[in-house]
Amino acid sequence: MKTKRFVCLGLGTFGSAFAKRLCQHGFRVTGVDRSESALNELRDQLFEAIIGDVTDRQTLEELLLSSADGVVISLGDNIERSILCALYAKELGAQRVYVKGVSNDHAKILRALGVERVIFPEVEMANDFADSMIWTNVLKQYQIDSDHSIVEIAVPNSLVGKTIAEADLRRKYNVLVIAILDELKHSIDAAPAGDYRLMDNHALLVMGRTSDLSKFR
Repeated sequence: MKTKRFVCLGLGTFGSAFAKRLCQHGFRVTGVDRSESALNELRDQLFEAIIGDVTDRQTLEELLLSSADGVVISLGDNIERSILCALYAKELGAQRVYVKGVSNDHAKILRALGVERVIFPEVEMANDFADSMIWTNVLKQYQIDSDHSIVEIAVPNSLVGKTIAEADLRRKYNVLVIAILDELKHSIDAAPAGDYRLMDNHALLVMGRTSDLSKFR
């Protein structure tokens, strides 16, 4: 299988953390920043480390953005540079562009340019932390978009011993069980069949609308 390639434009606090995480997952990551010191901190992990101005179209042309699996733009609070970089990235054929947002108006402009997702790290982190305090039986939560999430939730006592078909979560709560995690065996069963029996050492990986997941939990 071909290793996915990502391009991270801007390696500040968010950009460098994002790039580092992608590298840890084994992806080929090209990092670009005007600061040599920012690049030096990641040089041993990046597939490519390039010093350059990401708002310079010629610099972006050399990165072959159209062949990247994702382009991540994180330029601090500089809205003008962020918009210009996103514009050039889309014009150069980048298919999936993700940008760190600064304000709601900034996000509106980026979406109009065709950006796949605008990320507000502080807001998303605050929401995840608040949810973890409220949803005490939820082990992990992954936000897909503003309306949908995937949650890892301990099997409720009321479902222990039942099969997935008997639990009937799709009809009752409009949520989909996409995997079962066995905490004793440290294993995962993706797309489990309807006759899979739930035990108290299992955790469910469930996908659905956030409002439906709230009712289920």
